[in-house]
Amino acid sequence: MDGTVLVADDDRTIRTVLTQALTRAGCKVHATSSLMTLMRWVEEGKGDLVISDVVMPDGNGLDTLPRITGKRPGLPVIIISAQNTIMTAIQATEAEAYDYLPKPFDLPDLMKRAARALDQKRRMPVAKPVDEDPVSGQDDLPLVGRTAQMQALYRLVARVMNTELPVLITGESGTGKSLIARAIHDFSDRRTLPFVVASIGDLEGADGPSAVLSRARGGSILFDEVGDLDDEAQGKIVRMLDALGDGAPRVMATSQKDLMEKMEAGEFRQDLFYRLGGVTINVPSLRERVDDIPLLTAHFLARSERDGTPVRRFAPDAMDLIRAYSWPGNVRQLENCIRRLTVTSQVEEITKPEVEAVLGNQPAIEPLMGGGEGDKLSASVGKHLRRYFDLHGGVLPPPGLYTRILREVETPLIEIALEATGGNQAKCADLLGINRNTLRKKITDLDIRVTRRRKLM
Repeated sequence: MDGTVLVADDDRTIRTVLTQALTRAGCKVHATSSLMTLMRWVEEGKGDLVISDVVMPDGNGLDTLPRITGKRPGLPVIIISAQNTIMTAIQATEAEAYDYLPKPFDLPDLMKRAARALDQKRRMPVAKPVDEDPVSGQDDLPLVGRTAQMQALYRLVARVMNTELPVLITGESGTGKSLIARAIHDFSDRRTLPFVVASIGDLEGADGPSAVLSRARGGSILFDEVGDLDDEAQGKIVRMLDALGDGAPRVMATSQKDLMEKMEAGEFRQDLFYRLGGVTINVPSLRERVDDIPLLTAHFLARSERDGTPVRRFAPDAMDLIRAYSWPGNVRQLENCIRRLTVTSQVEEITKPEVEAVLGNQPAIEPLMGGGEGDKLSASVGKHLRRYFDLHGGVLPPPGLYTRILREVETPLIEIALEATGGNQAKCADLLGINRNTLRKKITDLDIRVTRRRKLM
């Protein structure tokens, strides 16, 4: 890797680690805790790449990006931020950042991105600058998360929001599909135009589709839970989409049902499926991003406090129970649970029994625990699974059990193997008997921290 990198971060540890890593890779590094100094270097023509934090003592890194672009067109900027919300990813894209990484970030991953930025010209599409804040109260968007799944979702939303492609948003009930659609509209160039949610009733009658188009006026139309529409309503949407011309609204749809499966079963029109599926965004379930639960919980507690509810916090064992719960209703269920607890709790610290009372007898996926010391692993797993099914009282557990159980076994297996091999991934892959690339993918997908790697906060 060759070139000069300008690093701007108010955390001295991060500046030191990045300077050492980039220098070892062959780069020259200038590091500062001041955006003013960074801009002086940029104006002087220094640097082939900028790596900048967002929140700095003398300003905002995202606000500085247009100035950098104006002074040095083509100078790539990688944004790093502890503000792990969809807004940061969208603003970074709108401000023409080369790349965006949430904190804590993986140092080898950042080095790879820096190498690509130095080796090639910027390929980010040019987005129109934001003239005004499209939404007041950005913190009210519960689209927060630092897991790999949510960060990938943020980046995809940021990339597609100003395209003309139709968007299909899939995911379980309560994951926030409609919020994603609303965010795509509210942060796009169409944000000053109407956002229309079209129901089955809106499509009834000969003038129904044309009335929907008239209300949208070139903004965005969302067909919510399109998989529930009957064949007649689907046909109306197809004919409406076929008649769209210049100045047509952006078309989006949500579905918690597998439309491919419904199409193959003859329950969903093939022509509509392909018209809606320009870009498909899958919103992960809460079970797939357990590490985001404390972040979401803190968000909902802060919201309740702003609404006038007394300050509340969770006892450590209460938070452990919330993390371990299966959350079949996803983020919506979590929000309702937190809201109820903040109102019913009589003291500042919410206890584990209070959480148990609200969650009822729907069981959590608890850690695998064996019986006697002589139990084989299969016996321990069997006991856990039998108990898990029994606790549902004759009702089947939420769908996706196979993936959830495998993840619970796979994650500690890889973590312990990495610990045993001192974080050496080559040795760990050999120990597990899997390909090294497979191990790397699992580390990323399961959001596993490798102790040998330096994780930055």
